[in-house]
Amino acid sequence: MSSKLEILNALKLSALMNHPMPSIEVAPRLENLVGQFETNLNAVAGTLHKEGGIKALQAKVDELIAQGLQVISLVEGVTANREMPPTAHELKDIDYAVIPGEIGVAENGAIWVNNKNLGHRVTPFICENLILALPTNKIVPTLHQAAKEITLASGEFGVFIAGPSKTADIEQALVVGAHGACSSNVYLL
Repeated sequence: MSSKLEILNALKLSALMNHPMPSIEVAPRLENLVGQFETNLNAVAGTLHKEGGIKALQAKVDELIAQGLQVISLVEGVTANREMPPTAHELKDIDYAVIPGEIGVAENGAIWVNNKNLGHRVTPFICENLILALPTNKIVPTLHQAAKEITLASGEFGVFIAGPSKTADIEQALVVGAHGACSSNVYLL
């Protein structure tokens, strides 16, 4: 018997028995979900806009357009100055992408988005700045609850977005916007 087989057989003999996954029974905090969401969104360098809904969002988009910025909107009822291009490569000069979020998670400030609402799956990552529109009634307490509400058909893409891109790889110094959106704003609808 080769030394490789001896090692593998020894590993088989020392393997632990299968055990069922533990049941985690932690009651979610249900009070003030919007407040929890805002606190955790701020912790990941995002900003929440609670007042004004779709009108406030359109006013912000109008302000950005007046500044000469390129804005694309995939949110129904919000008009921007750029249409979704046929190829993702044409998104390279988008300053702001306004996209709909499906589910917000209070415990971590993350928002679930699905490719059904993105145009191109690269949209939230290639834009300079990201604006997410989220219905207030779609904020859930925990990631476990959000996962129960998510469905993905074969070939679909979805992702939780928690604030703008960030990294602390170099000298453990946090850099926001290193490899994706430099800012993340969430408007509650």
